[in-house]
Amino acid sequence: MKSKFYQASSSEMFGKVQEVPQQETTPFYPRSPYGVAKVYGHWITVNYRESYGLFAVSGILFNHESPRRGLEFVTRKVTHAVARIKRGQANELRLGNLDAKRDWGYAGDYVDAMWRMLQQPTPEDFVIGTGTAHSVRDLCQVAFAHAGLDWQKFVTVDPALVRPAEVEHLLADPAKARRVLGWQPAVSFEQLVKMMVDADLERAK
Repeated sequence: MKSKFYQASSSEMFGKVQEVPQQETTPFYPRSPYGVAKVYGHWITVNYRESYGLFAVSGILFNHESPRRGLEFVTRKVTHAVARIKRGQANELRLGNLDAKRDWGYAGDYVDAMWRMLQQPTPEDFVIGTGTAHSVRDLCQVAFAHAGLDWQKFVTVDPALVRPAEVEHLLADPAKARRVLGWQPAVSFEQLVKMMVDADLERAK
């Protein structure tokens, strides 16, 4: 059996976006060392596929979240803070740019997309995302409301937390994945945020 290789590319490669939404043909313009490194990983995978005929695919995944997300990511930072505030263990959440938008989806749905990529007869690259963007403010509203809290009473904007080179509007166009892979996300943004809040409330007991 021939080996198959999956490369984890990232929406951060689009960085300073050249078009909205972003698809497989959108030019890359990374705005962080992470994004720059991901562009290298993406193109070296293409290079090896074209040079040696490897079954190598890249999934250009937009933000994929779950209750297992690390605390350094804004989704989990928010849901963790909601749980601590609800349990009386904290009284403030400091965030940077509340207007930054991301295309957030559920990690489990995205793993399904990865698997589907590897079942195709020929290796191709795919943008994987929900096709819907939400702001950090939206995230706060849903997360705090699910715990019966008013987010505006607890969230403080801290200019020190604003990125020096912000990635303003990452939004996937997953049309190719829908058409070729028959893939679409099963978990909505609201369901995802509530799932993460519930998990953090349980942890904070």
